[in-house]
Amino acid sequence: MKKNTFFCIILISLVYFKGNAQDSKLFITEKTSDKYVYVDVIKTYERIAEKGYKSADLFKKIGDSYYLNADFGNAAKWYCELFAMGINLEPEYYHQYSKSLAFIGQNDIAHEILEKLKQKSRLLHEKKNRK
Repeated sequence: MKKNTFFCIILISLVYFKGNAQDSKLFITEKTSDKYVYVDVIKTYERIAEKGYKSADLFKKIGDSYYLNADFGNAAKWYCELFAMGINLEPEYYHQYSKSLAFIGQNDIAHEILEKLKQKSRLLHEKKNRK
């Protein structure tokens, strides 16, 4: 009974959810991800990405899902997509990306990612000191 109610609520919210189809799928996945294992969530996220939808949030979620499942090869792949966007990222993504690379034997690239994090930290520290 609770399952049916849950799915009815999701269905009704889809009718009122504004945005394109990919955003709707991302919304459904976010709402149901605590009910399903990461593997099911990954499949949905990847289908969205395959249709051409690209966003930092999507790439973070796919990378994190693989990372939490210790699938470091796929985590590195999606973190690479995230970093290719050239946006400002939280330090945790530098760490997770470098760890994923190290686990799959790409130590040189992992070291480069950590160096970028150090440079970013230095710049932030210098900005704070100037103020």
